[in-house]
Amino acid sequence: MRAVIASAAGGPEVLSVGEVPDAVAGPGEVLVAVVATAVNKADTLQRQGFYPPPPGASDVIGLECSGRIVALGEGVDGWAVGDEVCALLSGGGYAELVAVPAGQLLPVPAGIDLVTAAALPEVSCTVWSNVFMVAGLQPGENFLVHGGAGGIGTLAIQLATALSAKVMTTAGSAEKLAVCSDLGADVTINYRDEDFVQVVRDVTGGHGADVILDNMGASYLDRNLDALATEGRLVIIGMQGGAKGELDIGKLLRKRGAVIATSLRARPTDEKSAICAAVAEHVWPLVAEGAVRPVVHATMPLSEVAEAHRLMDDSGHVGKIVLTVG
Repeated sequence: MRAVIASAAGGPEVLSVGEVPDAVAGPGEVLVAVVATAVNKADTLQRQGFYPPPPGASDVIGLECSGRIVALGEGVDGWAVGDEVCALLSGGGYAELVAVPAGQLLPVPAGIDLVTAAALPEVSCTVWSNVFMVAGLQPGENFLVHGGAGGIGTLAIQLATALSAKVMTTAGSAEKLAVCSDLGADVTINYRDEDFVQVVRDVTGGHGADVILDNMGASYLDRNLDALATEGRLVIIGMQGGAKGELDIGKLLRKRGAVIATSLRARPTDEKSAICAAVAEHVWPLVAEGAVRPVVHATMPLSEVAEAHRLMDDSGHVGKIVLTVG
């Protein structure tokens, strides 16, 4: 099968399309002929040699896909050959075929075409599991998401808005902030020339953010605590601002707050299956009715994977970058 191959750890130029052995569905798995996949920050980290796949996962990059089922492994029921699906993956999405645990398959949401559906699984599972299952965001609470114009941010803004939270977000340009506002953000903050801590305090009357979804890590840790409400929940899902920071335990105690760090890729299959089931139950109806929609910056053929990674590295995109495969 055709798949993206990395000749070495490095920049986008190390990526090319070549031939690798066909993926095969094992027990409990489904073989999907991939129609499209999408580029995630984790993919660029894997390309650079910083984020190897978990044990047993494909070495091929790619954490989500859409396509059609072409074979069922032993013990799989509830799906049929020919079904159109999208899927959360531990790896393998940048290829013509991928084997997926059956529990990590999702139906294509009503009203979404098969190519665009590739932009949904990773961000939907990330946002729903962290913001709602872990942090328990409630209607009427204040929610702050950093990087609101990215794939995760654009989905988080829409979901939190649809479920009646007050949404605040950061981004780095007027154009990106305008997109965030159009998606439902009540408050937009340009992190280049505004202090998000002060803005959050001002717009919430000193209350702070009940839930913060953070992709920066160390560089934002102390300021996130300053912005956090009493009994607030800070969920860290990335380390773009570094891996090691100083945590003021006294500040956290005074706020009776929680700092939670999570990842999705290396979780056991049963946990990811439970997240996918929750997404199908809670998120897909909102997608079908148009309250939540995938935001796609560009759709490119798999042969242009290096250019897609350059686009991701430059951080000029809004929403997701999709690669067509089949």
